[in-house]
Amino acid sequence: MNTNFDEVVDRLHTNSAKWDGIPDEYGKNVIALSVADMDLRAPQVLVDKMTEVAQHGIYGYTELFPPYYAAVQSWFQRMYDWKIDREWIVFCPRIVQAVSLIIQHFIDEGDKVLVHTPSYMPITNAIKVNRRKLVESPLLLKNGRYEIDFEDTEAKMRTGVKILLLCSPHNPTGRVWTKEELWHIGELCLKYNVLLISDDIHADFIHGKHRHTFVGSLSEQLAQQSIICTSPGKTFNLASLEIANIIIPNEKYRSKFKESMIQAGIHNPTFFAVPALETAYTSCDDWLIGVKDYISDNVSFTKEFCREHLPKIKLIDPEGTYLIWMDCRDWSMNEADLKQWILEEAKVNVSFGSSFGKKYEGFIRLNLGTPRALLHEGLRRIAQVYRSTKTIKI
Repeated sequence: MNTNFDEVVDRLHTNSAKWDGIPDEYGKNVIALSVADMDLRAPQVLVDKMTEVAQHGIYGYTELFPPYYAAVQSWFQRMYDWKIDREWIVFCPRIVQAVSLIIQHFIDEGDKVLVHTPSYMPITNAIKVNRRKLVESPLLLKNGRYEIDFEDTEAKMRTGVKILLLCSPHNPTGRVWTKEELWHIGELCLKYNVLLISDDIHADFIHGKHRHTFVGSLSEQLAQQSIICTSPGKTFNLASLEIANIIIPNEKYRSKFKESMIQAGIHNPTFFAVPALETAYTSCDDWLIGVKDYISDNVSFTKEFCREHLPKIKLIDPEGTYLIWMDCRDWSMNEADLKQWILEEAKVNVSFGSSFGKKYEGFIRLNLGTPRALLHEGLRRIAQVYRSTKTIKI
C-alpha cells in the first residue's frame, strides 16, 4: 500500500483542533507539534471507502452487525494473539467518554482514583469534574527511563483507592509496560479490590524490541478485574470519526457499563464509524507497517537533531506511541520561558509539561506523527531560539 508520508497536507480551515485554534493568537506560520493526532493521511483504501460510503447520500441511523465484531476479534487475535469473545466488545464513541461513565457509575463521589503521573490531562480532568478524588503516584525517572513506583502505588491503594487508571503504553512518557510490570500492577489491584481501567489507545505504536501486552490477557482473574479501552483512532488517524471499543470480560461490569451508556443517551455509532473500523482492521496492515517505520525514523531523526543542536534538552526515548517527552529543565525550569521561546518566538506549538501535572514544568511533549519536513522545520526553529538565549534559568 503506497503512501507518501512525506506529503505535507494543509490542515488549516478544516476545523482542526490542532491547527485552526492557534493562528488568531500566534499567526498562521505556527507549526503544530502538539495535539495527538497525526498529520499523515489515512490509508488510501480507507479514504476510498469513506468516499464510497459518503456517495450513498443517506446518512441514517446505523447499528453494529456481525462483520464489525468479527473485524475487532480478528485484529486482536492477529496482532496480539489475544482471543476475545464477541460479547466482551462494547462500542463507545470515545475512550474519555467511557472512562467518565465508569467513574460516574461504578464509584461514588469522593472515592479515590489512582493515576501514574505525568498523566494525560483529559483523563485526570474526568476524575476531577466527576467529583472523585485524584490520587497521584509519580513515575520514577531513572537513567532516562520512567518506572512505576510500586511501593508508592501500593501505599496509595491501602488508603482505599477504588479505581486505577492505567495508560498503556504511557502518554506522555512513551513507556511500554512489560508483562512483569503489568502482573505486579494486576496483583495489587486484585489484592486491594481495585478496578483496573487500562487505556490502550496507543497499543499499535510500539518501537524496537518492545511488545505490547493487554493486562486483561494475562489471566482470567485479571480479565475479570479489568476494563480495556481500545480504538483504531490513533492507529489510522480516525480520531474525529469517534470509534472506540471497550473490552469488558466481566459480565457484571459489562452490564453496568452498557446501562450507563443508555442513561447518557449513547447508542448508535456514527455513519462512518463502522465501515472505517472494518476497513482499517481488515485491509490496512501494510500501511500500518509503513507508518510505524516512518515514525520510528522520526524518533531517530529527533534524537540525532537534539544531540547536535539542543544539547541541554534530554529526550526520554519512547518505547511506544508517536509522542516524545522532552526534559528541558537544563534550558529552563520556568514554563513561561519555554512558552516565550518555543511558542511565541520559534512559532512552534507543543504540549507543555504543566498540562500533565503541576510538577512537570520544564518538560514538553512533541508529536512525531508528522511529515519529516514539518518536524525538521519545527526543530530548526526551536534550535535557532535556543542558540539565541543567553541565560539559562535553573
